[in-house]
Amino acid sequence: MHAPDPHTDPMLPVIARITRRTRELSDVVTFEMEVEGWPGFEPGQFNMLAVFGVGEIPISISGPVSDSSKIIHTIRDVGPVSRALAALEPGAVLGLRGPYGAPWPVKAARGRDVVVVAGGLGLAPVRPILYELMENRDAYGKITLLYGARSPSEILFREELGAWRSRLDMGVEVTVDRAPEDWHGHVGVVTALLRAADFAPANTTAFVCGPEIMIRFAANGLTDLGVAATDIHLSMERNMQCGIGLCGHCQLGPYFLCKDGPVFDWATMKPLMRIKEL
Repeated sequence: MHAPDPHTDPMLPVIARITRRTRELSDVVTFEMEVEGWPGFEPGQFNMLAVFGVGEIPISISGPVSDSSKIIHTIRDVGPVSRALAALEPGAVLGLRGPYGAPWPVKAARGRDVVVVAGGLGLAPVRPILYELMENRDAYGKITLLYGARSPSEILFREELGAWRSRLDMGVEVTVDRAPEDWHGHVGVVTALLRAADFAPANTTAFVCGPEIMIRFAANGLTDLGVAATDIHLSMERNMQCGIGLCGHCQLGPYFLCKDGPVFDWATMKPLMRIKEL
């Protein structure tokens, strides 16, 4: 198994082997994979994963940057390829191309407060940000994670959320759209948590990932509180199919999301996301 070589055909996958599989939710699994000589990645980048004979899809990397010995992906079973990926067991092989894409500018936020807003499976692409923040805690100001799920049974990485909250050096708030009577946490959209969060807007960098409607409301809520649009970073992952800006399926205005993104600042994306059906 060999890592991708930039001097070979970029559409040619290498072989990755699954070494560990963890069931996160009824329809979500996390894989640890290995590729000999893996070059590492930056938070926010993604790989193209292929099940041979089925197809290929982009999946964000959800593990720590500091450990290049394994590649971690969190996958939701929502279609033919993701279903085939989610069914794979340790020892299985799959095709891998990457890493691709513009990363989250996490290190550029050193010395500033950091707000991370995630919805649903959007917690997986920002997980590498949280690892970086925790591993270099003294380099950042106040850290706040706001996470929303549809229901308590769909909260992702529940144990890690508890561990991050117990550190007492970061704020962690979780909300759900709907809940049974025995739920004692927040109920409502994740953006409703913004006004109670503790951060200095003029000195804050924000990272937002989740459904596009949540991204829009979160970004607007952050700017209403005084965070600069250029300091709000979001991940746009729709329609990516080739990973290298070749096929054009992910074009949004003048940008190819797979190559120019998937991470953009809100100042860049806001005018485009106002255009209906773009």
